[in-house]
Amino acid sequence: MASTSAAHSHLSEYEIWWRSHYNFLTEKGYKLRSRYSPDWVPSWTNANKADINCEDGIASPHYLVLDARRIQDGARVSLKRIDISRHPYEIEIGRYFSTHPLSSDPANHCVPIYDVLKVPAEDNTVIIVMPLLRDATDPYFDTVGEVVDCIHQLFEGLRFMHRHHVAHRDCMQLNILMDDSIFIDAWHASDQYMSEDYKRVARHRARTKSPPRYYYIDFGISRQYEASNTNPLEAPIFGGDKEVPEFNEDNFKPRNPFPTDVWYLGHAIQETFLDEYTGVEFLSGLVSDMMHSDPAQRPNMDEVFSRFQVIRQGFSNWKLRSRVAHDEERSVFDLLAHWTRRIQYVLRTIPPTHTSLS
Repeated sequence: MASTSAAHSHLSEYEIWWRSHYNFLTEKGYKLRSRYSPDWVPSWTNANKADINCEDGIASPHYLVLDARRIQDGARVSLKRIDISRHPYEIEIGRYFSTHPLSSDPANHCVPIYDVLKVPAEDNTVIIVMPLLRDATDPYFDTVGEVVDCIHQLFEGLRFMHRHHVAHRDCMQLNILMDDSIFIDAWHASDQYMSEDYKRVARHRARTKSPPRYYYIDFGISRQYEASNTNPLEAPIFGGDKEVPEFNEDNFKPRNPFPTDVWYLGHAIQETFLDEYTGVEFLSGLVSDMMHSDPAQRPNMDEVFSRFQVIRQGFSNWKLRSRVAHDEERSVFDLLAHWTRRIQYVLRTIPPTHTSLS
């Protein structure tokens, strides 16, 4: 059997930090995967296997984020390590949206915070506990109705934040995730294509059949303002998306972050849908306006949401069931698979969308 020190030689520096807090997290009610246990012995030791083919051979891709199971009920959660000296508002804003009555509002698409853990011997470090979410773009979208459901939730969610005077300030593509409603198998948090036990590709249903809920994450640079402050001004902070036109024009001039949020979301939709799919052209006009180079010319989120409702009102059920094709799914086989699903949905009276006009 390999020694503990030999096992830990497989861990990166940031993984060693999580391993060193394994017992603390267990005491707080959260169990990390075996890879991060102080007693871990790699499963490929003395076995004819490569580490990349083993469940415990896969490192977390995010140095500040790790998955765990809540010991009380077995729920899968995400743990995020935060330096509160650098991100002093993340917990405050997260808790604001996680507290009743806002937490029970169906328009709230902010990731909930379940718990906040103060890390011992590190004055500025806390761990927030959230549901385990996954990439919102995988698997691919299949129908107009699935795209409509996603866009509806994203517009609804950002409008909700803005109505509560919170600017996200980094609502780019990677900060939009979804729950795992469509998955038959539990998936591996560090390799989302694979099952949790790493023995097969994680199986899933179509979004039409098991509609997911979409969430905004990462409030590290978000801000909340007084309702009376109708034109808050903030020095630009570049988030994950570096293409904001007003920041590139002058990255010192204070700006109202709410129109910038509109641009961020428009660009996320451009990258996710318009650049990758056919059949989503109905989004182009609205997204173009959201990405106007002049922030003063962009619609606010109330206007964006209202315009989108008008667009979707014009769609028949047949249109909502029509195919959207990703650039990598344009074979005859993919088309036949779509039609097979489409006929099944009609016969089983499964609705083409799961969000309502409002």
